[in-house]
Amino acid sequence: MPYDTSLADRITDLLTARRLRFTTKAMMGGLCFMVNDKMCLGVTQARLMVRLDPAVEAESLKRRGCRPMDFTGRAMKGYVFVDPEGYDTEQDLRHWVELALAFNPKAKASKKRSSPPK
Repeated sequence: MPYDTSLADRITDLLTARRLRFTTKAMMGGLCFMVNDKMCLGVTQARLMVRLDPAVEAESLKRRGCRPMDFTGRAMKGYVFVDPEGYDTEQDLRHWVELALAFNPKAKASKKRSSPPK
């Protein structure tokens, strides 16, 4: 299973309820939620990926199910994974979504790659 579709649906419902414009992209073997053209949240396997303010990362890592995001063996600052026990209730999932959305206006957009000339 590349990603948990029920978790993706729950995130979609929360973002839609807030009347946010967002897009989804297949990325890193999962699904990424882009808000304001910036990576905000994601789902890989059964893990929730949250992009958050690095200033609240240490405190967030104390929450149940939260751990550093490390695709390459090295933690990425400002990103965490949350395992299912950390987002199982709607209140827990809403917490993570709110953290990601609070940081989104301050987050830097990734550099757009220009297409090679044809």
